[in-house]
Amino acid sequence: MAEPAEVRNIKVLVVDDEAMIREILTDFLEVEGYVVHAAGNGREAIEALDREPYDLVLSDLKMPELDGLALLSHIHERELDPVVVMMTGFGTVETAIEAMKKGAFDYILKPFKVEEVIQVMERGLERKRLIRENIQLKEAVTLYKLTEAIGSTLSLNRVLDLAMKVVEDELSPDFTALCYRDKPSRPIELRLTRTPKSGGLKLTLGEEHFGRLQQFVDADAPILLNNEHVGIVLEGAGEDVARARSFMAVPLRMDGKLSGYLCVGSANPNRRYNEGQRRLLAIIGSKAGIAIDNARLYEDLKRMFRETIQGLAMALEAKDDYTRGHSDRVTEYSRMIAIGMKLPQRDVEIITNSGLMHDIGKMGIAPEELHKPGKLTDDEYERLKKHPEMGARILGPVSFLEEVVPGVIHHHERWDGQGYPAGLKGEEIPLPARVLAVADAYDAMTSDRSYRKALGHDMAVSELRKHSGTQFDPRIVEVFIHEIERLRLGMTQAA
Repeated sequence: MAEPAEVRNIKVLVVDDEAMIREILTDFLEVEGYVVHAAGNGREAIEALDREPYDLVLSDLKMPELDGLALLSHIHERELDPVVVMMTGFGTVETAIEAMKKGAFDYILKPFKVEEVIQVMERGLERKRLIRENIQLKEAVTLYKLTEAIGSTLSLNRVLDLAMKVVEDELSPDFTALCYRDKPSRPIELRLTRTPKSGGLKLTLGEEHFGRLQQFVDADAPILLNNEHVGIVLEGAGEDVARARSFMAVPLRMDGKLSGYLCVGSANPNRRYNEGQRRLLAIIGSKAGIAIDNARLYEDLKRMFRETIQGLAMALEAKDDYTRGHSDRVTEYSRMIAIGMKLPQRDVEIITNSGLMHDIGKMGIAPEELHKPGKLTDDEYERLKKHPEMGARILGPVSFLEEVVPGVIHHHERWDGQGYPAGLKGEEIPLPARVLAVADAYDAMTSDRSYRKALGHDMAVSELRKHSGTQFDPRIVEVFIHEIERLRLGMTQAA
């Protein structure tokens, strides 16, 4: 049995052009504990629905100005969700089917007993309750999975993308924005904004808006604004401010201090955010704030390690005039090849970092052997050949540098399998290593060495072509030559 109506405070809109029917239904439903409002036709009903939400609409089918079917269409177009029960004294199978197609829950024929109306209403409300519970359960499971995903990654871009996805999936906003400060000493800035669908709100939040939002922040409470209050906070954020009907912002706390906001906005006058959605956004914001802070610290740590390794490589090269700048040039050539191959951005980044660190293992080689002006002995050469493996041992323990290890350890492998340290052949050789092999060889040939003078560009290109398919991946050789010639042409034209 359904719980008493008075406990649920259910709002019902009765729509009928006959005053007597409106009065009878209103009186009876109020006695049953419902909160009832009445309208004389579909036009008045629309005005009532635009002012406030209703749980159930009990409407006549045939009415002047705007009939029941048109009212149903309006409710559907405005994305409202009341249970709709139709009443008519001119019932046919066709009209019943049409009403159901347009979203009516049920159909009552006049004359009717009021008790029958109550029974139909209770069935409709119970069905709505079950649907809402199912949706809420589904949303809760989805939210749990997505917020756990936010907390499980240390990639800042991934955190931001997941936070936006959670908000868009759960709240269907017309505007979403992440605003935060990079460092405690810096101001809050707009970092990422989205308008998920056509007709969305295009807003630009600035420092003045964050100042206004901060006036609303009280004990970490998320901010919920509707109607004219939205314009007060968003004034100056663009032409779309006039279209904004509802706005929420959750303060992001990082290390216990206010560091930004997660904001959403709606342009739909019938989709105003409520307390439940405000609490939902607060949960997302709490997870996002912690994850952004962790990801930012992780990015700082990565940058510190990368700069340390780069500094070590520069220090190594600084001891030898002949190799100074080698790692930087190999890095640029490798990046040029990766972009020329139209690789994904992530692969370009891995190859670029691999180029920067490819010779870090030479730190384990004695300086007198590394910078020896004459030919190396067999033993010295064998020790030099160990530098890729030494580089892998240096970088391997650092988890976020492990992706560059394949390029570092295998950049002296050969396409024909005659290289070192593993004797890999063809596409067995990791792609970053094949790219580095070409970039490294070109720079070595075009740079002075203690034991020989640099070759000219044309001679170095000729050597690359000569050893394409034996020492080098033929496709990478062709990409490199195409890109380096394009670069040289551009430099000539600029001069």
